Amino acid sequence: MSPPSDAAPQSAPPQQLIINAQYVKDLSFESPRSPHSLLSQQQAPEVSLNVDVKARGLGPEVYEVMLTINATAKHGAETAFLVELTYGAVATVQNTPQDVLPFLLFVETPRIMFPFARAILSEATRDGGFPPLMINPIDFLELMRRDQARQQQAQAAPQQQPTLQS
Repeated sequence: MSPPSDAAPQSAPPQQLIINAQYVKDLSFESPRSPHSLLSQQQAPEVSLNVDVKARGLGPEVYEVMLTINATAKHGAETAFLVELTYGAVATVQNTPQDVLPFLLFVETPRIMFPFARAILSEATRDGGFPPLMINPIDFLELMRRDQARQQQAQAAPQQQPTLQS
């Protein structure tokens, strides 16, 4: 029997995504027709939603991720309320290959942040006199894929040169 080898392969340190802090960066609620819009709530308003995720480096392995959610509720052509939240997080990403970094910043981090942002928007609309806005879960992976496809289309589009007319 041979003695154990000191040359055993060392395993790589584990990949880590650490959420250091979460915070409200910007919150805006408007009810332009109040109190009239509050009196005519027989039917639920039609709500349009826009979601965006941005990230920027703060230092080595440290990033700020910003999840922005805009919601506009209308009764016909009249706006009942507008609410916009930019919810931020400071995330540390360690021992991660560069090709995995976008997935962690644009999919996993917003997925962790989303329940908190949804609760803030729900409370803001409730405090504004409306029923709480309940946003369904968001597929951040699909949002990232759409954004990447949009960027590829923009890069592939031929650059139009201005023409001189005489």
